Amino acid sequence: MTTYYLTRPDRLALDDFARLADLHPELARRFVTLGLLEATTDASGALWFRRGQLTRLARIRRLRAGFALNYAALGLVLDLLDRIAVLEAQHRRDIRGEATRWT
Repeated sequence: MTTYYLTRPDRLALDDFARLADLHPELARRFVTLGLLEATTDASGALWFRRGQLTRLARIRRLRAGFALNYAALGLVLDLLDRIAVLEAQHRRDIRGEATRWT
């Protein structure tokens, strides 16, 4: 039975995620175990991914191809890049005067 959606679902089952990402499902599971990708589990233990994890996987692939990093190093680099993005966003808010004033 084929399921049709009027909108794109917000979350993807493991097999759908793997198909869209052109990734073996077992490698997707391994990435979750290593903390490189985020997924939730339902009551039956099935993995579900948010669509944004496709973008994160593309970043993982670029970093791995460009810098030949192992998976442990990729986790560290991804954490640092995420932290930099947060700090840059805070800095932009500060420049525009949107920061909370404590005085």
